[in-house]
Amino acid sequence: MTLSATSEIRVRELPAQGITVLPLDSLDESHSSPWPEWFRHDQQKAWDLYESLPMPKRNDEPWRFANLKALDLSEFQPAKPVEDKAVLIARSSGLADLAAKLVFANDALIHREVAGLPAGVLLLPLEQAATEHEELFRKHFMSTEVRLGSKKFAALHRARLRSGAFVHVPKGVVIERPIEIWHWVEGENATILPHTLIVLGEGASATVIDRFVSSRDERSLALAVNDLTLGQGALLSYIGVQEWSDKATAFHLNTTEVERDAISTALQMNFGGSYIRGESDSHLLGEGSRSVMLSINPASGSREIDQRTFQDHFSPRATSDLLYHNALADSSKTIFAGLIKVEEAAHETDAYQKVRNLMLSDEAEANSMPGLEILADNVRCTHGATSGELNEDELFYMMARGIAPKQAAQLIVRGFFGTVLERLDNDFLKERLGEILDRKLNLTV
Repeated sequence: MTLSATSEIRVRELPAQGITVLPLDSLDESHSSPWPEWFRHDQQKAWDLYESLPMPKRNDEPWRFANLKALDLSEFQPAKPVEDKAVLIARSSGLADLAAKLVFANDALIHREVAGLPAGVLLLPLEQAATEHEELFRKHFMSTEVRLGSKKFAALHRARLRSGAFVHVPKGVVIERPIEIWHWVEGENATILPHTLIVLGEGASATVIDRFVSSRDERSLALAVNDLTLGQGALLSYIGVQEWSDKATAFHLNTTEVERDAISTALQMNFGGSYIRGESDSHLLGEGSRSVMLSINPASGSREIDQRTFQDHFSPRATSDLLYHNALADSSKTIFAGLIKVEEAAHETDAYQKVRNLMLSDEAEANSMPGLEILADNVRCTHGATSGELNEDELFYMMARGIAPKQAAQLIVRGFFGTVLERLDNDFLKERLGEILDRKLNLTV
C-alpha cells in the first residue's frame, strides 16, 4: 500500500483575486495505487471539477466576511511519510476503555486496534472498503452535493484522497464503547486529507471520536471530510476534537443524513488552527428524525473560525437543534452563517438555532447570520445570535471569595462552554471531553 511521497507542483495564478492556488498534482504513476480502478476514474473527474471551479470571491454569499487571503494554498506540499510512527502511536492516547482505535499519520494508517468491536462491525481504511464493499462504499461516500461554499475544496479532497476511516455498524448492533480515530499531520507546509465515513444500519448505535492533531508547531493544510449516515432508529454520537497547530489552515466539511426516528448528535471542538472553515449540512430525511449540532470554539490571537450550517427538514415531525458557543479573545474572529429550511412536506417541524458569542476583547470580532426558510405549515422554528461580555456580577462574586481575576474569568468561560457539553447524553463522554476542554482552555482574558 505504497504511495508516492512526491508529486509535480503546478502553480496557477488567479490575477482577478490575487490568490495563488496549489493544485497538488498527480501522484507518481510508477507506484501502484491501493484504490480500485473505478475510484481512480472518479478521482480524475473530481480533479477536472476542481480545476473548472473558480476560487471564492468577495461577493460570494457563502464566503461573506471570510478572509480570502487564507485560501492561498501556494506553499503547501503533499505530506511525506512520518519520521517516527512509534512516537505518534504512543501519543495517540485518548479515552480509556475503547471499542477500537485507528491511527493515521500523513494519510497513512499506522496503527489499528479492533479487539473490542462486536461481530459484523467493519472498521477499515477507506481504500480497503472501496475494494471489498464497493456497493456500500459507493452509496454513501461523498454522495450529496456540497452546498455551503466549499465545493471546489471538496473536489480537491476527493481527487487527492489517499486514505481514511470506514465504519459500518450493521442493523441492530450496539457498540457500547467509543471508537477513536486519530489523524496526525507532520511536516512544514504538509497537506493531509482526513476522511471518516460512518454508516449505521437500522437500530444500530455507536460513538465515534475523530482526533485531529499536529505533531509539531508547523504550518500545514488539512482538507477533512466526514460523511455520517444513520438508518431508521439508529443512534450516533460523533465528536470532532481539533487540535491543529496554531499555524494550520483547515477545512472540516460534514454531511449528515438522518432517517426515520434516528438521532444524530455531532459536536465539534476547535482548539487550534490559524484559519478554520467548518461546514455542516444536516439532512433530516425521515419522520421523527433528530439532529443535534454542537460546537465549542475558544478563539485567541488572530485566529479565524468560519462556520456555515444547513438544517434541512424533508419529513414531518423531525427536530434539529443547533447550539454554537464562541469565546473570543485578542483580535480573533468568528463567522457563523446558518440556515434552517423546512421543505413543503415537513409539517410539525421543530427547529432551533442558537449562537452565543462571549467577547473577551474589544479587538475581537463576531459575525453571526442565522436564517429561516419555511415552506410548510404548523412548524416551530427559532433562531438567534447573541454577543456579550463577561458578567461583572459573577466576576465580583468570585473575586470577593479570593479567586484571582484571571482565574475567575477562566472559570466563567469554562462554564460557558460547559453548557454545550451538557447537551450530550453520555456522562462518561461529557467528563472525558470536559477534561480535554480544561487542558486546552488557555485563552488570554
